[in-house]
Amino acid sequence: MRIAILGAAGMLGRRLTERLAADGKLAGQAITAFTLHDIYPAPSVAENYDVEVLTSDFSEAGEAERIVLHRPDVIFHLAAVVSGEAEADLDKGYRVNLEGTRALLDAVRTVGEGYRPRFVFTSSLAVFGAPLPDIIPDDFLLRPLSSYGAQKAMGELLVADYARRGIIDGLSIRLPTICVRPGKPNRAASSFYSGIIREPLNGEEAVLPVPRDMRHWFASPRTAIGFLIRAAEVAGPDLAVRTLTMPGVSATVEDQIEALRQVAGDEAVALIREEPEAAIHAIVSTWPKAFDARIALDLGFVPDASFDEIVQIYCRDELKRT
Repeated sequence: MRIAILGAAGMLGRRLTERLAADGKLAGQAITAFTLHDIYPAPSVAENYDVEVLTSDFSEAGEAERIVLHRPDVIFHLAAVVSGEAEADLDKGYRVNLEGTRALLDAVRTVGEGYRPRFVFTSSLAVFGAPLPDIIPDDFLLRPLSSYGAQKAMGELLVADYARRGIIDGLSIRLPTICVRPGKPNRAASSFYSGIIREPLNGEEAVLPVPRDMRHWFASPRTAIGFLIRAAEVAGPDLAVRTLTMPGVSATVEDQIEALRQVAGDEAVALIREEPEAAIHAIVSTWPKAFDARIALDLGFVPDASFDEIVQIYCRDELKRT
């Protein structure tokens, strides 16, 4: 089995590669090879495998065809222009997030008859927009209020339609905001959710641009990797639903700060500087607070137990790496 991962140099891409390489199998089949693609070189963390590393903008002409040249059995499409950047640069967001996804699906279609890979597309909670109920059911309508959310919603529809036509065994999963993300902040509007935990745990100041009563939906990186793997396991021709909202933990910023306090004390909390930023607030205030992700739960997707557990996972999985 060959696994292709787009966005392989990113945090989730690297950890997904590490997990799959360690497991050695996916959906009951032995993994023999990886195609790792990103705009930057992906680290070759899959030792003892046939590893192809591709470096390019996958939305450029001919690049999607390179990714599927060796007919990967499973394609994890994690690549995207993130929310803040997609809002700031309309052309780039649509070129990568929409046209790149379409190009990838069409590259699969042109490989030839008999090729039908499993295809896991990472979508976002940004496909939803206010007004929202406090708890959102699986059948709630899409109303994106950002270009990023619109692009992800269109990606979901593409995956569902190409699956309906038998071109892929596709499944889109709407990931919660991943927290606590290791590394440096990125241009995602949600970046501060990780920063207010990560930076204080590393003895650094963090900026909080929204009120403490802001509530949101979270998953740890470890749990997100579990979601991706489970998505590849359940995707198949008999799957009735082609888009799933992932289960998660609903927590306020205040809940996050208290979880930090439990782990690192008042000194760490004191490193958080409240500095309201209207542009960030305007984006994240439209995002969902909680979901009834019943379909995903019934299919075996397992969330974190609490935000306290999310912080503890970061301490165990990431602080030991530094």
